Amino acid sequence: MPREPIDLDRWRAAGRIAAGARELGLRLTVPGARRRDVAEAIEEYVRGQGAQPAFPANLSRNVEAAHYTPSIDDEAVFAPGDLVKVDVGAHLDGAIADTADTVEVGGTHRHENLVRAAHDALRDGIAQVRPGVRVDEVSRAIAQAIRARGLRPIEDLTGHSIERYLLHAGKSIPNVPGASDATLIEGEVIAIEPFATNGVGHIANGPFGNIARFRADPGPSDPVLAGLFGRFRTLPFAMRWATTPEEQAALRRARRWLQTYPVFLERGHGLVAQAEHTVLVGPGRAEILSVVP
Repeated sequence: MPREPIDLDRWRAAGRIAAGARELGLRLTVPGARRRDVAEAIEEYVRGQGAQPAFPANLSRNVEAAHYTPSIDDEAVFAPGDLVKVDVGAHLDGAIADTADTVEVGGTHRHENLVRAAHDALRDGIAQVRPGVRVDEVSRAIAQAIRARGLRPIEDLTGHSIERYLLHAGKSIPNVPGASDATLIEGEVIAIEPFATNGVGHIANGPFGNIARFRADPGPSDPVLAGLFGRFRTLPFAMRWATTPEEQAALRRARRWLQTYPVFLERGHGLVAQAEHTVLVGPGRAEILSVVP
């Protein structure tokens, strides 16, 4: 039976907002720009459009594949040649859009093949999306596009299904075939996100990426913590979003309630490019939600 997301118009609106935030981030990622300023501008754009960030703006550079957002005191700036993954999310009452692209800072064109590989893989993966298709067919198209450019897909990063207030809702969309026996169902919302690398095609955990999420509702016994859960639910949030000493202290007390995210590093120290869209499995094909109108 087809599955219709709750209030599809809301999902489409979240997709347009996320796409606008992605494009803003790409424009702002220039030599000398401070990483924290770019992240905060992306997040403020989302809020200014009437949505909330579905997760902190991820600005992972070079061998960092994913899960880096600046800390509150991050003073790092972008340098020419940095390969930056601008990965953003927006939600409207839990209807989530997740989208990403890669920019080579300063337009130095040293890593064009990597960026094009991620774009090719995203295009070819989405072309396979329709009800009843095996996820493995999507994965095969992604891997073939990346390998055609002499590069490797990152095997242990995947796309994913999305449900209301659930960014990773249980179904994975691997970037290599042979890892899933699932099929796509009409009405599902999924994120397809190829990662291409000139490294070994696997990740390792790096340092803390300044991102956390609540595993479950901590309950009302700690009012400050309960207020934070009310804001973020179980979606990822940036530690810098806890702006008062009381909120910061509450998060330190809440370790058992929190999942923290390490930065994912390419295990062979290869450079990484990413591209991503949120799509609806429509009645005959994919409807890309994360597009600028």
